[in-house]
Amino acid sequence: MSPSSPVLIVGGGLVGASLAIALDAAGCAVTLVEAAAPRIDSQPSYDERNLALSRATVNGLKAIGVWRHAGAQATPIRHIHISRRGEFGSARLDADKHGVDALGWTLPARELGGALLRRLDECTHLTRLAPATLEALESSAAGWHARIRTPAGVQAIDTSLLVGADGTASFVRQQLGIGVERYDYAQTLFVCTVTPERDHANRAYERFADDGPIALLPLAERRCGLILTVSTDEAETVAAMDDAAFIDFAQQRFGWRLGRLSRPGKRHPYAIHRVAAERLIGPRAVLVGNAAQTVHPIGAQGFNLGLRDALTLAELVAGAAEPGASALLENYAARRAPDREGTMTMSHGLVRLACLQQPLLGPLRSLALLACDRLPPLQQALARRGMGFRDEPPRAVLESLP
Repeated sequence: MSPSSPVLIVGGGLVGASLAIALDAAGCAVTLVEAAAPRIDSQPSYDERNLALSRATVNGLKAIGVWRHAGAQATPIRHIHISRRGEFGSARLDADKHGVDALGWTLPARELGGALLRRLDECTHLTRLAPATLEALESSAAGWHARIRTPAGVQAIDTSLLVGADGTASFVRQQLGIGVERYDYAQTLFVCTVTPERDHANRAYERFADDGPIALLPLAERRCGLILTVSTDEAETVAAMDDAAFIDFAQQRFGWRLGRLSRPGKRHPYAIHRVAAERLIGPRAVLVGNAAQTVHPIGAQGFNLGLRDALTLAELVAGAAEPGASALLENYAARRAPDREGTMTMSHGLVRLACLQQPLLGPLRSLALLACDRLPPLQQALARRGMGFRDEPPRAVLESLP
């Protein structure tokens, strides 16, 4: 007879690890399967990106004991400036105006990954299989029979609830027969760090243009995280630029609000696609994070949305006698639908509208930004959504809800 685990999580990236920690903190027995060895330098999701973490996300990371390992490396975002190149409108958000100390925080993905690994080491109800790979699944009346390849050989595990947290190309999703809707933005994202001439003053910038958005996120030591989107046709040319040519290109795209940019760090390109699972649940199975939805990085919604997936699922499983019960999973899907669909619609619509090459839209876009900047109800709605408080969030993120 195979050993059993009430919950089996496949994928130990940022969202999968967060879910495992949240379940462990609630006293739930869980097994986590991760293809990479449990080291920061071997985890593909613990890369050189700089993550913009919403206020709700940081509340959630505090609730599950991760933030104490990461907070010292984070930089608060106290102001946000949103604009479009060549148009007159802009919107500004200020933490003091909304009664909080920060709207969010910037944290290198590698630092968050390290914090998650340290917190995983503290778990007492968790079994970690890493490096390990899910090879096959068979359904059963009680759940799933999983065959997992480890360095010691193949291990079989029976589980009541199978969780696919294994990324955009999810093997679990494929095995469940869940289709996806794909959209190729024909864009490539370049991320690196830069040093601006002027102090960023804890201000994050998002700037739109015909050829895609560009963002600067505040970091420690007066540096900034640069997120630069180019068309796929340009990507090879941009990748081949030396540092001087690249910084000139970024300067032209961003402008001079922070003076001259300099000292670009190592660049990392990412092709941008939207991939949305046609449904979130199957028989005694559920998808979270990028396995459920991979969104355009505009507005930095990816991990923030995925963590709300993980914390909502953990909240429901923690109070359940049977973690894979169909009623529980249907409740999960219903709880996540408004946030998921709203966030995907917002990110997709924003990149299509804000970056659309249509001069006649310019005045309307500017007026919309000015309205968000000047009208208190729109300003408040924009701030709350930006801080991650929308629809029915998991209880773990509500500790300091403004």
